[in-house]
Amino acid sequence: MNRESFAAGERLVSPAYVRQGCEARRSHEHLIRLLLEKGKCPENGWDESTLELFLHELAIMDSNNFLGNCGVGEREGRVASALVARRHYRFIHGIGRSGDISAVQPKAAGSSLLNKITNSLVLDIIKLAGVHTVANCFVVPMATGMSLTLCFLTLRHKRPKAKYIIWPRIDQKSCFKSMITAGFEPVVIENVLEGDELRTDLKAVEAKVQELGPDYILCIHSTTSCFAPRVPDRLEELAVICANYGIPHIVNNAYGVQSSKCMHLIQQGARVGRIDAFVQSLDKNFMVPVGGAIIAGFNDSFIQEISKMYPGRASASPSLDVLITLLSLGSNGYKKLLKERKEMFSYLSNQIKKLSEAYNERLLHTPHNPISLAMTLKTLDEHHDQAVTQLGSMLFTRQVSGARVVPLGSVQTVSGYTFRGFMSHTNNYPCAYLNAASAIGMKMQDVDLFIKRLDKCLKAVRKEQSKESDDNYDKTEDVDIEEMALKPDNVLLDTYQDASS
Repeated sequence: MNRESFAAGERLVSPAYVRQGCEARRSHEHLIRLLLEKGKCPENGWDESTLELFLHELAIMDSNNFLGNCGVGEREGRVASALVARRHYRFIHGIGRSGDISAVQPKAAGSSLLNKITNSLVLDIIKLAGVHTVANCFVVPMATGMSLTLCFLTLRHKRPKAKYIIWPRIDQKSCFKSMITAGFEPVVIENVLEGDELRTDLKAVEAKVQELGPDYILCIHSTTSCFAPRVPDRLEELAVICANYGIPHIVNNAYGVQSSKCMHLIQQGARVGRIDAFVQSLDKNFMVPVGGAIIAGFNDSFIQEISKMYPGRASASPSLDVLITLLSLGSNGYKKLLKERKEMFSYLSNQIKKLSEAYNERLLHTPHNPISLAMTLKTLDEHHDQAVTQLGSMLFTRQVSGARVVPLGSVQTVSGYTFRGFMSHTNNYPCAYLNAASAIGMKMQDVDLFIKRLDKCLKAVRKEQSKESDDNYDKTEDVDIEEMALKPDNVLLDTYQDASS
């Protein structure tokens, strides 16, 4: 309602009441105006009525919601199901145009405005999280792996001779496949063991650069967030190598926005050397549905090149989800979540340390990993080669998600490349172990319940081991792997292993 509508309403209802309603609406509109003027995440989160007013105002700017619209094209925002239309707040046209995902659509001004605002808010949050000199970013409706592929394909045009991507090993399939999908040959650099931690082998990286020749290397593909005992790559040193040899540097920052340490590494890498782009997941960092990522960088023109490489229009759903989330939280709400995550990391670390010591195990010392923790499973692995995966199966069937058990000697082939010791980020880690992570949104009750269930599962596995040892010693009963496989906790063993990898 505009001023004329309110004036007309005063003929029907007491002008004092109408003016009061008008002032209430102005308070909503004031928040919206500030957002559009500043392009930054508001300090305090919006209430749902302000959010829905804002989204409705944007939606009616799209041609599919015009009262007198007559569409005669092949893409006119027609939706068969009213439920689908409501699910998307009637934003049907998506974002971008055929030549650029960041371009404005003439018949979808509201969706285009939504896209621009979302990118502006996300840029503000990346700066708030620690990368203060980031120049530009955009939300892309693909998860991290495909977003990395888009970065590599953009670099292809700049480096026509390039065939290789140098990649310090991290045992995660999507980032590896992102290089294969882009048509490049990954050059795997094995990590080096320093104490309990697996760290970047800088000498091996530089030696490989010299061996292959800088012109034949598309980029160095490094990683921040990862499962312990691997820790974030030495980004500053890698960035210096890239600057010295004139090689691009792409960083997989999948769930690193929630970690001040990961963001500081990116900021420092860009300060002392070269980082061309860093990619992060929306769902892992902002608690929204899977399906989106943020591509960010320190060179505005290069980030624009990546956005123009995206073929066709794109779904607006990831942008809408993160926009609603950030406006609901506000910057203070997001900072509070980051603070709580750090506190939960310390709490989880202490609880796992206590539990591990009770079973003659230990918490691996990985101070350079700010998100993931690892607990040894030596005593399980010594008794039975299936005991480690048995523990993982038991946790999985007891609805503990996210925990990973990593046995020794696992071999897996990914896109024709065989990895020994798969999931442990190295060929021969000294022991089997269990991973748990303190990610954004975790609560104390999640930690307590996890520790309680892990304790029960460890007791059950130990009891099973003790029974087998007694039976084997007395030679009164044969117990083999096939017999164990019939037990309820082993039914989903293969499912667990697939989920973990």
